[in-house]
Amino acid sequence: MPHLATDLVKLNNLQLAGKVVSDELWLGIHGSRRSGAGTEFEQYRHYEPGDDPKRIDWKLYARTGKHQVRESATESSLHIRFLLDLSGSMNYTEGSTSRLQYAQILLASLAYLGYRQGDAMSLYSLQNGELQTLVNEGKQAFQKVLFGLEKAEASGEWRNDSAAFPEFYARRKEMLVMATDFLQVNEEWLNLIKSVANPHREIVIFQILGDQEIDFTLKGFFRFKDLETGREVELDADSVRETFRQNAARYLENLDEALRMPHVHLIRARLSDPIAVVIRNFLAKRKV
Repeated sequence: MPHLATDLVKLNNLQLAGKVVSDELWLGIHGSRRSGAGTEFEQYRHYEPGDDPKRIDWKLYARTGKHQVRESATESSLHIRFLLDLSGSMNYTEGSTSRLQYAQILLASLAYLGYRQGDAMSLYSLQNGELQTLVNEGKQAFQKVLFGLEKAEASGEWRNDSAAFPEFYARRKEMLVMATDFLQVNEEWLNLIKSVANPHREIVIFQILGDQEIDFTLKGFFRFKDLETGREVELDADSVRETFRQNAARYLENLDEALRMPHVHLIRARLSDPIAVVIRNFLAKRKV
């Protein structure tokens, strides 16, 4: 039976929690057979801008007039960029698990899977409208990513409607994995995705939400606090329940529609969902 996030948090050891989840999966971030510039021929594919022209089969081009690139089985050349939302709303907690803790274990688990397959990796955070590089790609990046995740603290806001991140403009095969609540005031998150999307980058967004943020089953009077601004308001939960549910459903539907982009995957996870199940479902969907 998959471990619940609450059980993993109790381990009080992010490295161990990530290993437990990755051990449950028995799968990698992508297939065990890799395609790249090795020596054992595997298949042809159409030439894409950015490919090395030396890999074009010119004899085949002479016969067909088509630019085809030879691919072969080799080690992974994928670079995984992990991006962690560190705005204050990541401190939202249900039961004994915060959104940040869930995100930390989820990304640590994916880092383990990438490490096992020889992927390069790096770690970034978003906080107070800025992108911060926590771990650069390089030697021992895996251990540094785990350490960076463990030390991460959430506070402040994410308000950047015109994000520009030169770090993400490289034209190379890579995967950008985000862990966030994707709750936005305007369209700051959507603008970020649009600014970094390109045909060479697969973007995976894990939107982590609490059950109450979707179902809202609270009853009675509560004082609600905005974890980013500190603003508080007291409300009768019964009087706002239906409006809240309708607005939440509409927001998520609009988000689903807006993120139907090429090479972009949105995976919605609840704090009550076992992390291994969330990752496994994503990997199964990605193979289809």
